[in-house]
Amino acid sequence: MYAIIETGGKQIKVEEGQAIYIEKLAADQDATVTFDKVLFVGGDNVKVGAPFVEGATVTAKVEKQGRAKKILVFKYKAKKNYRRKQGHRQPYTKVVIEKINA
Repeated sequence: MYAIIETGGKQIKVEEGQAIYIEKLAADQDATVTFDKVLFVGGDNVKVGAPFVEGATVTAKVEKQGRAKKILVFKYKAKKNYRRKQGHRQPYTKVVIEKINA
């Protein structure tokens, strides 16, 4: 059984036992979070939401909070002596999917 959930402005396909990296959630480590924006549930009996499946939830456990590797943003304009260098590390939350309730 799998489900498609919406979190952090993105749609993610999840299965039970799967570890995923999502946009940062305001939850402590080892806390349990519930995703109620379930768009689709697949498996033996398929349920499609309009836009969300009624009564369907996905529970997950927060494994860790972290920040991704640094990316460099470098802007310049040729022959104009304009250069700007900026670094950025995107925060993320790693969760393990425990149960799909459909």
